[in-house]
Amino acid sequence: MLKQERYRLFVDYFSKNQPNAVTELHYSNPFELLIAVILSAQCTDKRINQVTPALFERYPTPQSLAESTVEEVFSYIRSVSYPNNKAKHLVGMGQMLVEKFNSEVPDNMADLQKLPGVGRKTANVIVSVIFDVPAIAVDTHVFRVSNRIGLTTNARTPLAVEKQLIEHLPKSTLSIAHHWLILHGRYICIARKPKCEICPLTYFCKYYEKNNTESALLKAEAAKQKKLVAAKKKKQNAATHKALKKISVDKNS
Repeated sequence: MLKQERYRLFVDYFSKNQPNAVTELHYSNPFELLIAVILSAQCTDKRINQVTPALFERYPTPQSLAESTVEEVFSYIRSVSYPNNKAKHLVGMGQMLVEKFNSEVPDNMADLQKLPGVGRKTANVIVSVIFDVPAIAVDTHVFRVSNRIGLTTNARTPLAVEKQLIEHLPKSTLSIAHHWLILHGRYICIARKPKCEICPLTYFCKYYEKNNTESALLKAEAAKQKKLVAAKKKKQNAATHKALKKISVDKNS
């Protein structure tokens, strides 16, 4: 199957079945989403959504976060992954928003990536979700699913995956495709053992095709070996029967 056909099938399926896919992080404004995405690095959205209500209530504005301490912020996020570093990032992010950006979340990749704790993935999430910029963030789910399905080829880094997805996906689908891939990776195409038996994408999935072909070849080889063993056993039985018959004839002679 040509790659462009695979992309067409991918977009067609999700456009019909998940036309309104959105992030599972809870937020009510750009500042809250920025905090949530920073915290979500190497952590589940479920955990972040448990932590952020109290955090958002305590720090409703960049100013309030900027005036806090790392120790206090840590006390709110101690249950997330890497809480020490993230507490430092959040305080630094609040301070920079106040000092450099008039307490407003920047609307472009360059300025967003100046903020502590904000890398390319986080910046892509913010510009696409908040500012409707055609961009696609590549996290572990997007990276894994894109490669498995066959949307990307030999893409060994998040940036390489991002470039290939941008090249082939219709511009209008970039932002929502991020959510399609994340949700599919989170609930069906999971890391250790993808749920191929319930996956609706198997008819164009490269991973499924490859594994089914390998499975068929293994079954064919197993059947071949079984046949050879049976033939060998039959031959041995025939030889044994012939030898026993000869012994019986000799005894009666």
